[in-house]
Amino acid sequence: MHYLFEPLVIPSIPVLETDARFPVRRIWCVGRNYGEHTREMGGDPAHDLPIFFAKPSDAVTTEEVLPYPLHTENLHHEIELAVAIGQQGVNIPVQTALDHVFGYALALDMTRRDLQAIAKKSGQPWDLSKGFDQSCPISPIVPVTQSGHLIKGRISLSVNGTVRQQGDISDLIWPIPEIISILSSFVELRPGDLILIGTPSGVGPVKVGDRLEGECEGVGKLHVRYTER
Repeated sequence: MHYLFEPLVIPSIPVLETDARFPVRRIWCVGRNYGEHTREMGGDPAHDLPIFFAKPSDAVTTEEVLPYPLHTENLHHEIELAVAIGQQGVNIPVQTALDHVFGYALALDMTRRDLQAIAKKSGQPWDLSKGFDQSCPISPIVPVTQSGHLIKGRISLSVNGTVRQQGDISDLIWPIPEIISILSSFVELRPGDLILIGTPSGVGPVKVGDRLEGECEGVGKLHVRYTER
């Protein structure tokens, strides 16, 4: 096979305390999976199915210093637990869903909220508000063999030392096994897929110079600072 140009390097994430890397295939995100966040965004926590949307695989970044994104004056933080899929599956039963998990990481679903508001108002897709370059800062992946499966644990985000977001994985409207099962009924999950399972309440703006520190029990910490464009 002859490529017209050299293919790009596959985006990947380091695996904690190893020299291995997790190649990223797809990034799936779950919207409004914490009740308080759903209410703060004007929604009803009693919706029938999770809201799924996607980011491109090259949105992931492990850099700790990032330029403030273009085309926004209202960048928002959304701290989330990321589930790294290590085994293929389709129509996965809830009872065996966790067998498909390789590990966990801590991620930020950075959002150009002003662009998202325009898209929502006009019924347009969210892609440019969610899927821009470096919109998914992420920590090294902790394998399940080290962390165990996470059914509870505090998750939080501080900006410049002040806590903005905090919740517990046990507060999820749809727990991790249900998310995996439901998503796999729509798309086949494969090794390399990431699922960001939702953010607690307290999402808010990020300005140039802000220092973000995320933390999740059993997973670790994530540090990001934003600089001028």
